[in-house]
Amino acid sequence: MAFLPWSPPAMPEYRPRKTLFNSELRRRGIYILPNLLTTAGLFSGFFAIVQAMNGKFEIAAVAIFVAMLFDGLDGRVARLTHTQSAFGAEYDSLSDMVSFGAAPALVVYVWALKDMGKLGWIAAFIYCVGAALRLARFNTNIEVVDKRNFQGLPSPAAAALVAGFVWVMIDNDWTGHEARWYACMLTIFAGITMVSSLPYYSGKDINLRKSVPFIMVAAIALGFALVSTYPPGVLFALFLCYALSGYVLGISGWLSRRKKLARPE
Repeated sequence: MAFLPWSPPAMPEYRPRKTLFNSELRRRGIYILPNLLTTAGLFSGFFAIVQAMNGKFEIAAVAIFVAMLFDGLDGRVARLTHTQSAFGAEYDSLSDMVSFGAAPALVVYVWALKDMGKLGWIAAFIYCVGAALRLARFNTNIEVVDKRNFQGLPSPAAAALVAGFVWVMIDNDWTGHEARWYACMLTIFAGITMVSSLPYYSGKDINLRKSVPFIMVAAIALGFALVSTYPPGVLFALFLCYALSGYVLGISGWLSRRKKLARPE
């Protein structure tokens, strides 16, 4: 009877554990200015949630607009100062989810929708998940879509639409209970429009380094003056028109494509 030679069992191969933090990122650090603006926007969104929980809905609505201001600044500042980074892009997206996803949904829910039972929290959830899907799609399609137009209503504009509605209703002495059905419809509308494929003008073709005609400066000054006359109503009207502009552009594009298909060769 032949015996096979005995050999010790092979020892398992141990691989070194991955470090918890990326050594390259730790060595390079992060850019302070754009991420500081992103943090300010995140704080504004969190502050809006806290104020809504304390029943101060008007302050909560204003805080969402402040978050929108910081969100518009951080990306442009990063591009102007050449401080873009993958960390900043991810941090900005997470901040947007809090400020323009969770905060508006919670503000409108606590103010008006909580008295509607299941329909109320379902409407708030539709908005919240719409914001999450909109941000995820934006992050994955950022290199393949036309930069002149957004695909779907941007989450900051949707948040401004909801917050502006809350602000203008409170300013006109409407209670959340009285405006609950309007708030429900607007919240669902904003959530669905965010995940739509409608085109919305992005404004990214505007170059701040180039000179502009004098009439543009006058128009900007006139815009500030118009907003200052009645901030809640003017801001809500502006963002409502912007939300509807996507449907206008979508219908006009659909009609033009139909005309091209119907035109004989």
